[in-house]
Amino acid sequence: MRFLHTSDWHLGRSFHREDLLAAQAAFVDHLVATVAAERVDCVLISGDVYDRALPPVDAVRLCDEALRRLAALTRVVLIAGNHDSARRLGFGAELMDDAGVHIRTDFARVGEPVLIGDAAVYGIPYLEPELVRHPWDLDERSHAAALTEAMRRIRADAAGRAERPVVLAHAFVTGGAASESERDISVGGSSQVAASVFEGAAYAALGHLHGAWSVTGRVRYSGSPLAYSFSEAGHVKGSWLVDLRDGEVAAEFVEAPVPRRLARLKGRIDDLLTDASHEAVEDHWLQITLTDPRRPSAAMERLRRRFPHTLVLGFDPAGGGTDGARTWSDRVRERSAPDIAGDFVAEVTDGPATAAERALLDEAFEQCRRKEALA
Repeated sequence: MRFLHTSDWHLGRSFHREDLLAAQAAFVDHLVATVAAERVDCVLISGDVYDRALPPVDAVRLCDEALRRLAALTRVVLIAGNHDSARRLGFGAELMDDAGVHIRTDFARVGEPVLIGDAAVYGIPYLEPELVRHPWDLDERSHAAALTEAMRRIRADAAGRAERPVVLAHAFVTGGAASESERDISVGGSSQVAASVFEGAAYAALGHLHGAWSVTGRVRYSGSPLAYSFSEAGHVKGSWLVDLRDGEVAAEFVEAPVPRRLARLKGRIDDLLTDASHEAVEDHWLQITLTDPRRPSAAMERLRRRFPHTLVLGFDPAGGGTDGARTWSDRVRERSAPDIAGDFVAEVTDGPATAAERALLDEAFEQCRRKEALA
């Protein structure tokens, strides 16, 4: 059996106001060509198909085109991620089954596989801990508890089958490396689960983290097909071509086309504008941090004469700190919403949030996330 593992398309997302829809369409072309050339038996799409619960019309059109083209060549199994609206993405799922596109967004069906050749493919959509805790009678509200129960149900079903179990999941598995563009999914300060939760799976196709990553030989992240933050400047984007044969797993990374490379530059403006060593990145999307003692006038305009694709400009006069080298948006993106709210409480009350206040903030954000998941 041969699978192509991809995830985190985030259709409809932009990059610092740069429209990425054409680049996402180019990735779909690449994906379809790879499926045809490599004779793929099934495409595994591990969540975050869209960037938000209510995607733009053009993003929905591109997703429709992608699934139609793939279905003409092979089978597709797709799960909902934390950015997707499970109910909207799952509309018409049973009808699409007949076309060979198997959309799994209902947590109650995690133990029902899609049978493809000698593989039983189980889709675990993103599991919001609070939403599955009571239906599954879990002892605690956590990602680890939710995924453990999902895998228990999968193992119970797989035990009675001859087919090898293949699992799709959307989660933060210990051993993966986060970037700045994933949405925080922490509950009570913890978002990670151990890779051992997928024990027994012939292959676990993971989504959520945007860097390609082999947690183990059988547990992998494909990463996003495009970079969605400058923290991903060093990433190689693509998908995993996975062969399951004779109980063994062989995986080859298939690099995807990117619309433009990313880079970060730091230094004084006069040096940046004259240093010949920067010629290699003149056509890149750039995040530039200036270390001049005073803010240069018309800095962005001057930089864009040499680096026309400069997107982010920051200032760090000292030149040695790390926080000053990043924009406010970059800094807060790395922290959870309750932590940022806790900082606000500390700012306006001249003291850190109390335990009771932190609990109230956590509950407020949890309720917001539940409403979004149900939307």
